Amino acid sequence: MDNRQAIGSWLSGPRAAAEDMGIEFGHRGERLGLPASGPGSVAPLGRRFGALAIDWALCMLIAYGFLADGDPQRAGNWALLVFFVLSALTVGTIGCTPGKRLCGLRVIALGGERLSLPRVLLRSALILVVIPAVVWDRDTRGLHDRLSGAVQVRI
Repeated sequence: MDNRQAIGSWLSGPRAAAEDMGIEFGHRGERLGLPASGPGSVAPLGRRFGALAIDWALCMLIAYGFLADGDPQRAGNWALLVFFVLSALTVGTIGCTPGKRLCGLRVIALGGERLSLPRVLLRSALILVVIPAVVWDRDTRGLHDRLSGAVQVRI
């Protein structure tokens, strides 16, 4: 491998370098038995970030209006608790938060059923820590989803 190839593989990332060597990764979710596109496929990152923004804005409004007495600093702190409760209640009952519903997403267990309450609580707590939510595998599942045995899919 000459220097040009080495620099090119470094710039494009390890996945691109592996694909150049002939390794086939398949589509996101293939290892989980999910389709490549359409309903039931792994949710795209853009929609997941959009859903998170909607949910966070909703939690900030609730915290600011009902819990923080108009103090923006306190609203941000209360919003974490509101986010945890919102996530645990809605994902545990209907399988999606309001933001996920608006973006056409759902959280399911790997077998396709609804997550159990302990797994929903674990997932919600790990989201609040942030780091597990931004560490992804090649199926773009966050560590919070992997540890709780969940996957976010399109509806």
